[in-house]
Amino acid sequence: MVPGLPVSAQMRKGVLEYCVLACMISGPTYGLAIAKRLAVHPDLLTSEGTLYPLLSRLRKQGLVETTWQESPTGPPRRYYSLTAQGLTSVAGFAAGWGPFSKAVSDVLREAM
Repeated sequence: MVPGLPVSAQMRKGVLEYCVLACMISGPTYGLAIAKRLAVHPDLLTSEGTLYPLLSRLRKQGLVETTWQESPTGPPRRYYSLTAQGLTSVAGFAAGWGPFSKAVSDVLREAM
């Protein structure tokens, strides 16, 4: 545990990138749409200021690629889409998440 950080912030850091990647499984999307989707779950994304640097890191890691598309309601938007590596990454996380979260829940339930 990092001193001074609440547990929820540490958990968020560990899963947020996979949640962002999961938002792209159904197809390309733009940053604000991802933010709105995650805002339904306020424990996941605390601000848009967290999202855009994360999207940039995911692009540099080769997990997403970007294209610019005209918007019918304003300036062009940058759309993000999963690369094959990004899809493999989020699929691996999804496969491991169930057993991992069950194990944590089991330990906490047994301890309490």
